[in-house]
Amino acid sequence: MAERSEKKPSLADKVKESIRVPPLSIAMTERRRVGYNVHRDVLDEEAVEKIAEKSENKPSLADKVKGSIRCSGPRLKSCVLGSVPVLSWLPRYSIRDNAVGDLISGLSVGIMQLPQGMAYALLASVPPVFGLYSSFYPVLIYFIFGTSKHISIGTYAVMSVMIGSVTERMAPDSDFMIWDNSSNASSMVNITARDDERVRVAAAVTFLSGLFQIALGLVHFGFVVTYLSEPLVRGYTTGAAMHVIVSQLKYTFGISPSRYSGPFSLIYTVLEVCYLLPETNIGTLVVSIVSIVGLILVKELNIYLGKKLPVPIPVELLAIIIATVISWQVNLDVKYGIDVVGAIPSGLQPPVFPAVPLFGQVIGDAFAIAVVGYGMAISLGRIFALKYGYKVDSNQELIALGLCNTVGAVFQCFSISCSMSRSMVQVTTGGKTQVAGALSAIVILFITLWIGALFEDLPKAVLAAIIYVNLHGMLKQFMDIPDLWRRNKVDMLVWIATFILTVLFNVDLGLAASIGFSILTVIFRTQLPKYSLLGKVPDTDIYRPIEDYTQVKPVPGLIIFRSSATLYFANAEMYQDALAEKAGIDITKILSAKKKLEDKRKRHEKKEAKEAKKAAKKDGREMDEQDTKYGSSIIEVREQRDPSLPRAIVLDLSPVNFLDTVAVKTLCNIQRDYGDIGVDVFLTGCQTGVIENMESAGFFNDKVTKSCLFSTIHDAVLHCQSESDGQEMAGTHF
Repeated sequence: MAERSEKKPSLADKVKESIRVPPLSIAMTERRRVGYNVHRDVLDEEAVEKIAEKSENKPSLADKVKGSIRCSGPRLKSCVLGSVPVLSWLPRYSIRDNAVGDLISGLSVGIMQLPQGMAYALLASVPPVFGLYSSFYPVLIYFIFGTSKHISIGTYAVMSVMIGSVTERMAPDSDFMIWDNSSNASSMVNITARDDERVRVAAAVTFLSGLFQIALGLVHFGFVVTYLSEPLVRGYTTGAAMHVIVSQLKYTFGISPSRYSGPFSLIYTVLEVCYLLPETNIGTLVVSIVSIVGLILVKELNIYLGKKLPVPIPVELLAIIIATVISWQVNLDVKYGIDVVGAIPSGLQPPVFPAVPLFGQVIGDAFAIAVVGYGMAISLGRIFALKYGYKVDSNQELIALGLCNTVGAVFQCFSISCSMSRSMVQVTTGGKTQVAGALSAIVILFITLWIGALFEDLPKAVLAAIIYVNLHGMLKQFMDIPDLWRRNKVDMLVWIATFILTVLFNVDLGLAASIGFSILTVIFRTQLPKYSLLGKVPDTDIYRPIEDYTQVKPVPGLIIFRSSATLYFANAEMYQDALAEKAGIDITKILSAKKKLEDKRKRHEKKEAKEAKKAAKKDGREMDEQDTKYGSSIIEVREQRDPSLPRAIVLDLSPVNFLDTVAVKTLCNIQRDYGDIGVDVFLTGCQTGVIENMESAGFFNDKVTKSCLFSTIHDAVLHCQSESDGQEMAGTHF
């Protein structure tokens, strides 16, 4: 059998002394060998289609449209239940099995939503109470329309910082400076007017992003998230975490740096923060350090006692309660100049339709937010769905998130997604259905209506500390780099490039640049595939690359060629060049020599015909057909086939999943050029779609038929061998 030629140090050798497999286990893990014997005729594509009776009856576009719009009772019911999933699962809700777990989970997540909602509102550059609204309305909408049972919808750091970049760009502090007549200069910011405008901007971009998500969901564009690979998403969220951290430094040190936008804004902000460090408010810094240390210690305690505690200690809630009480008693804002949350209105805001004139200015940001928010939610939703054995509808998730954002924007919410930390709490505390999310929304409603105003004295430095500590999961993603280095260096490159681009170009431009870079890596990999010559594994019908195995030998007189990538316009020319290089055939030189020989033959033919005509004229007679034949025959050149050339070339197209017109033209050129020098070309492993591409592009004609196509390499090899031996093989044995 084939033996791989690569001699790499085995991992088993390194752990040989530490791991011993009992003989019984070895016997159980050995694969049972089963005999394999096939007897059939060598079949080309024409024979296969004849035996299988290829169907030509394909539904027309009109039939497809008619079928898609046809309505029936069961189809209407399925459509309604699919569009409003709560109608399908809520009537079957088991109170005995799920109620207790959902209740505990809902209360736990609701308690987490309070500090996170207020903290992430700072990231979005809107008053903290709007973070509570964003933790209420969207959660109820998702309860009705969502399909994931375990993700926690609400405020999310990455989404909040993306919103914040828009709100601060559209409504900067400089636009709301109050003029001081005594000093004849602008001295302070009209915070009320600024916050009102930022809320309008946040609602507009959120509403528009929701419309994008709904539209994509209705046209079944849920697959758009496939362009966000896992390394890209993790690199992007880590880069966004850097923006989140830098945006909170002003609350940690009690300083007021200028707001920068566009490329390199993070670097400019860091430089200015460093410049302003001498102006640090010591009281604010002390509150920040104490809050961060306390949060980390209690979180570590939660991890240490995780199995013993029925519910994790609500560390963020305790932090804001303690900090609020101390701030209220000591009067931190007046005595030490520590910035606090300020007025929090009780109750809910009346609905207000977003400002339509702003849509044109935020359309690009809205689309980026829509894609990122959906990518986060569907990625986490699929993880839980796979773990707990149910299905998440990607298109319905798009619609659900779109409704969360559009309806939420009417009530002054900002864009939401799912949070990993809250989702893990929801799962670990026993949450089993979307009811847990609805209960967490009720907790937020209770807080908003009655006790929200109690947190007016909460220092913003505590909220910044909560943000820092909750980002530890994202910062741990730096450990992906060494892991990806071992597993896939291209994915590692995507991760690093995404992180750098996000840090340098901000979260919106960084996402677009990262997706472009990720797509380029795919293009480069298809442009630079591995080209191999295949040989036969002894005593089998299996073919493997000759350079990778010591016992695999080439088939005499045949070149079997394979590319590891699909064939299309970007690599078609390289495919043709690689074939000539691997086969050792300078096709251009041979064709040029043949053309010269043909031209020489024609010149001799013309010369002899002219001389024959002169001789006939000299003898006083007209040149007849016999003279022409004679003149031609005496200069006829007989071409001898070069024995160094292979009898045939077999192209393995099994990795190819489509062919464009350039690729088909390349195959036609290969057929023509090698056919001109007496080398037959056969194609194997063509999928049905590839054959259809060849048919529509005009590959087949009177000279090239489907008899040059074979389902397997072995069929083509046996066909070539039978032709060279002048035999007709009745059957084949593998």
